[in-house]
Amino acid sequence: MSETAMNPKKPRVNVRRPDVMERVSAEVAIHFHSTIVEKLRDHGGKMTVGNTTVLLAEQFGFCYGVERAIDLAYASRRVFPENRIFLIGEIIHNPDVGQHLRDMGIVSLPWQEMDASYDDLSEEDVVIVPAFGSPTRFMQKVEERGCYVVDTTCGDVMKVWRRVRGYAKDGFTSIIHGKSNHEETLATASRALGENGDGHYLIILTLADVDYVCDYLKHGGNREEFLARFANGISPGFDPDLHLVQVGVANQTTMLKSETEEIQRRIRQAVLDRDGDSARFQMFDTICGATQERQDALFEMLRKPMDLLLVVGGYNSSNTAHLVEIAEPEVPTFFIRDSSCIRSLEEIVHYDLHHRVEITSDYSQLFAENRPVIFGITAGASCPNNLIEETLVKVFELRGISREALEHA
Repeated sequence: MSETAMNPKKPRVNVRRPDVMERVSAEVAIHFHSTIVEKLRDHGGKMTVGNTTVLLAEQFGFCYGVERAIDLAYASRRVFPENRIFLIGEIIHNPDVGQHLRDMGIVSLPWQEMDASYDDLSEEDVVIVPAFGSPTRFMQKVEERGCYVVDTTCGDVMKVWRRVRGYAKDGFTSIIHGKSNHEETLATASRALGENGDGHYLIILTLADVDYVCDYLKHGGNREEFLARFANGISPGFDPDLHLVQVGVANQTTMLKSETEEIQRRIRQAVLDRDGDSARFQMFDTICGATQERQDALFEMLRKPMDLLLVVGGYNSSNTAHLVEIAEPEVPTFFIRDSSCIRSLEEIVHYDLHHRVEITSDYSQLFAENRPVIFGITAGASCPNNLIEETLVKVFELRGISREALEHA
């Protein structure tokens, strides 16, 4: 008898029972909500106390997909109080959220490669699929082991999967704008292989990548050089001379919309230049709505005067990193994990996106003679409100304004 027959696939578990979700909502509120942030939102995103002003972007923090994923993870522990519960990687890219799940006894499994821990799974274990989704081979392994599965994959991500599966069915190669080492992109790439596993994909990140691909589309080139350049982002057996004839563009949902649109435009033009028409090109807007709302809100916020901007979130959060990229050319911008990064009125620890390292900067000039200062704050879709609150409270406290004063402001 096969292992699959011994451990038949279980149906997806519905943990959103009314009695469970009432308790979950209360727990999530305690851990992640913020009355001060809600007050600031009600005041139009601006709070001034003394000579210190904080501006908050109109759209920030948790999106619906993230809230749903966290709710389902919390509910899993309530529905399965005695079972072992595992999570493929991280539920979202936020260390504070991850710590809360670990405190509940939810254990993370490797998400890049499967190790022996997957073989140790049993039919009594629960496996949570993160908001990013998971590659098909991981899902097949979990199903082979007969585990209960709680799937928190974001609906926007699944829309992309449907699109790339369609490309594969029609014989189009998926060109995926994303990070080749990101959970979501890897999950999407696995779906781009199609139902029969004979589809193909190419992952590109930069405009330099797309220009290289476009040149190859139009003129051909050095096949081995192409394969070496994209070695970490191509499907098995990928051949640029065969698999760039018909192409469809998709993307990791948290990329910069303007960049994805430019990539679409350049690839379409390259196909048009090569063929005389664009019949062998397809595209579909698969940017997450919440990601776009937060980017648009930041563009609007940058129209206002600010002395500096704090962007709060996990350093491995793609959508948060793109907020930093948008703001850096316009205003001194600091990408921080949480309020502990603001050490004093003179020193802030923050993440340097360009060198991928945490650094410390001196910004004491902003506080000369205790002059009026305007801080901006925003956060990516994976950052809870409690971390935003702690950040703005820290800013005010270092300016001599207490939490109590903010609560009564």
